[in-house]
This record gives sequence, structure tokens and C-alpha cells, in this order.
Amino acid sequence: MKYGFPRFAAAAAFMACATAALAGDLTGNAAVVSDYEVRGLTQTWGRPAVQGGLDYTAANGLAAGVWGSNIGKNSFPGGGAEIDVYGSYGQPINSDWSWRAGLHSYFYPGANLDRSNPPLGSRRFNTLEANLALSWKWLTLTYNRALTDYFGADTEQGYRGGSRGTSYLQVDADLPLADKWDLALHAGHTFYTTTLVVPLAGGATDPSYSDFGATLKWQFRPHWSASVSAIYATNAAFYRHTVSFLDGNDVHALGGARAIVMVQATF
Repeated sequence: MKYGFPRFAAAAAFMACATAALAGDLTGNAAVVSDYEVRGLTQTWGRPAVQGGLDYTAANGLAAGVWGSNIGKNSFPGGGAEIDVYGSYGQPINSDWSWRAGLHSYFYPGANLDRSNPPLGSRRFNTLEANLALSWKWLTLTYNRALTDYFGADTEQGYRGGSRGTSYLQVDADLPLADKWDLALHAGHTFYTTTLVVPLAGGATDPSYSDFGATLKWQFRPHWSASVSAIYATNAAFYRHTVSFLDGNDVHALGGARAIVMVQATF
């Protein structure tokens, strides 16, 4: 890439904001969450996170955004933040159906396996995904496919090969309950294209898993909301005893069941 990550992310954010200033709608969000999870797995080793982003939408169907959160160095040695840059295009099919396709980039500045203790081979966690979504009223089916190795999973982490082509299929439902209440339901499955060379202590080699979630959201002020989520991820044999990249004696359950609380502001 021509730019290192900080310059690229700053340039992407500037372009999105500049475009939004010309046409379309620009919205922002900021949140505090008790645990940052992605697809059922904690990214902060079970600790709180501060998050925020900007989103641009245009009447012609184009959308773009930038978003960030702190992350845990136990899972991302040398890194302290995740920054996402994404864009998409979509159109309605009729009054009930619509579609959207896009790209989503995940960046982890400073994070590298060579920052582990002990150091591993140099390997970053940055990931690029393509996605395609089909929506019917309040229900959305989305297929995501990694165009790069999936968050650094390759031979440097003990896998048989690269993880490019790893996919994530998800179904999401957003159900209004009352004037200020909403219920979001989620189910997804991650299918890895590679497995570990050496089995874990429990014999697991395949990191593929499913995750499920339910989130109850309360809009208690015009620009403020609070939510509580119940999350569950399968494949405990693989994720229950995950060892920190920084300390071999620090073990944490990345998946399993957890409750997460969030307070969010939009502007």
C-alpha cells in the first residue's frame, strides 16, 4: 500500500467527510460498552471499550463510514485500537425488499505478532472483507467473505495455511417493541478455510463456530440510548481457554455466554 495505516485511515476519513459535506447525510455516534465483542468473541479480553464513528449516506444508494474502538493487547499484541473504514452501495427492489453490497476494512495500527511474548513471526491482523446483504422489511441476511487472511490467521499463528476466503453468514432482525424500545436478534456462523496444525489441549483444531445474540435497546432521550445484550458463541473447545499473546499464564474465554451493557449517543 502507498500509505501506512495512520495516513490511509486519516485520508479515508477526510474523503468521507468531504464527500458528505457536498451531498447526503452525515451522522455520528459515540458509545461506552462493558465489553467489545465481534461475532460473539470479545476483542477487549472482557474489559470495557470506548467507541465512535461517522457515517455518510447519499440518496443515490452510496454509503461510507469510519469507526473506531479500543481493543485488548492480549489478542492484538502491540495494538490498542481498531479502526474500520467501509463503503457500500444498495438499492430497494420494491417496498419490502432491498439489497446492498460493499467492502469493509479492519485496521489494527501497531498490532503485530512480532510484539508477542515471546515474539512470533511478523504478521499483522488487518483484514479486508466483501459483503452482500438482502433485506426484507425488518430481516437481513448478510454474507461476508475475507479477501485477505482473516485477522492474521495463517502459518504464523500455527494454522496449516492462510485463511483467505473465510466467510461469515449472518441473519439479523430488528423488531420495534414500543415507542422507545427495540429488540435486535442475531445469529451467525464463521467458517474458517484453515485449521490448526497442532491440536489444542482439548483436541480442537477447527476454529469455525456459531454465535447468537439478543439486544434490548431503550431510547431514553432523543439522541441517547441504552442497551443490554445477551451473547453466546459456540466451539468452547477452541475458545474457552485462549492464551494471551503477552503472557502464557493469562488465559481467557473469548466466547461462551456473556452480557454486555452499552450507552450510546448519536448526533
